[in-house]
Amino acid sequence: MTERKPSGISFETWVDRQVRAARERGDFDNLPGMGKPLPGAGKPYEEDWWIKSYLKREGLTAETMLPTPLRLRRQIERLPETVRDLRSEREVRELVADLNAEIVAWLRAPSGPFILRVGRVDADEVVAQWRANRPKPEPVERRPEKRRWLRRGRKP
Repeated sequence: MTERKPSGISFETWVDRQVRAARERGDFDNLPGMGKPLPGAGKPYEEDWWIKSYLKREGLTAETMLPTPLRLRRQIERLPETVRDLRSEREVRELVADLNAEIVAWLRAPSGPFILRVGRVDADEVVAQWRANRPKPEPVERRPEKRRWLRRGRKP
């Protein structure tokens, strides 16, 4: 398509002629995906197909596209589920500290079309809830220890 369209020829005819010439030269042979069905063929049309495909291709979730205060509120709501699998109190406190750092950063420089109130999370409350929701360790049965008699002064 480096040549200009000559005057006097309709645009459609000129394009058709270039496509035909490229097909005869074999420019369309061995292209990736040749002979495979088009993705999404036969499915109903979705208006936001390009957003969904971008998120899928980049490995992102729709939550990443939310405004910052909404995303922070979601993280606060999901905090009990998030800390449930953590093993130590230190890990829980570090997670809450990271979340609070994000909240403070947003509070210092709020941006976006609307501003929602987002408060910091109390680490002590989260730790107390984490402790309450942890499964209790089952008691381990102890066998009575066998006494070993000391043999003093005897040689085997």
